[in-house]
Amino acid sequence: MNGPKMTQRKNPDIAPAIFYNMDLCPTRAVFSKLSGKWPVLIITHLSFGSHRFSELLGAIPDISQRMLTQTLRSLERDGMAIRTATASIPPRVDYRLSELGQSYLEGLESILQWSLKSRAEIEAAQAAYDDRAAAKIAKAS
Repeated sequence: MNGPKMTQRKNPDIAPAIFYNMDLCPTRAVFSKLSGKWPVLIITHLSFGSHRFSELLGAIPDISQRMLTQTLRSLERDGMAIRTATASIPPRVDYRLSELGQSYLEGLESILQWSLKSRAEIEAAQAAYDDRAAAKIAKAS
């Protein structure tokens, strides 16, 4: 049985049937590629202009060189970023957003603004949750 992957749900009528088809859902592939931590951070940084690989590596200190390379290749493959190699000593490689990458920023901007606006509320909710979890553990002991 080599057909599309289907996810079994108790209530598959909640969303359109295509949502449960991992191969055909129009948003799953895009979201899975572009909504992760690294693509969002890299795209956001490239929104300020063209950057060398080493500049991106320094600007995102918690990303490894390997992960940055993989993510940039993926963004380039997806048409989101443009890689320009300049023959010099040492070789220079710059990355910038493509038109498609720029258009992605329009939707991402509202998410970024929401993140800034909601950060304190999210942190307060996390602290309250952690306090409740700690109280449950203390009560159980």
